[in-house]
Amino acid sequence: MNYNHTVKAQFLDRPNRFIAHVDIQGRTETVHVKNTGRCRDLLVPGYEVILEESGNPARKTKYDLISVCKKGRWINMDSQAPNRTAEDWLREGPLFEEEHTVYREKTYGNSRFDLYVETQSGRKAFVEVKGVTLEENNIARFPDAPTERGVKHVRELIRCVQDGYEAYLLFVIQMKGIRLFQPNWKTHADFGNALREAENAGVKILAYDCLVGESSLEIQDLVPIDLEEPVC
Repeated sequence: MNYNHTVKAQFLDRPNRFIAHVDIQGRTETVHVKNTGRCRDLLVPGYEVILEESGNPARKTKYDLISVCKKGRWINMDSQAPNRTAEDWLREGPLFEEEHTVYREKTYGNSRFDLYVETQSGRKAFVEVKGVTLEENNIARFPDAPTERGVKHVRELIRCVQDGYEAYLLFVIQMKGIRLFQPNWKTHADFGNALREAENAGVKILAYDCLVGESSLEIQDLVPIDLEEPVC
């Protein structure tokens, strides 16, 4: 996926979940933050960020904050980007090489999954996408905060498999240079346990890193996954 009209700035502070103050060539600007998560390790005063100009004159904020440079590594933190990037990636065919159609936001049971795929040969698959921005020592982890909604989605994917569908949980790691993906056991052990149950039930769990450009985000390489809970 691509962004339009981007500009670099310096992060100053974040008064609330929705806005931040940045410095653009000596001018302080209030911008919209496209991620309501905590992002405490990303939004650090002095870090370089990338903004996208909205192009909507009616908006209160002229720019959206989409990426940040954390210790030399660019990380996309746009919470809408993983779904858009995954949709583009699926349409190109890495998972489904035969002719197929990708649909957005398909409801099944008590959940609405991000993507649904039907192939010419009759394969039917639900794909739930999770964006990952939390990194420590080149290990990516999810979630960065407890997510009962995420656990619910994993359980519903298990039900999809039981009902004869294919089911995928795709972690889109919004950065490069990652050597491993793990559940964030310390933050939400129930999510990690749900992932292990899902894998045993036949849900395909995948993690891919991304190339983060100043005006783009592209899914690239498969990242190894470790679902084992660490021994304290």
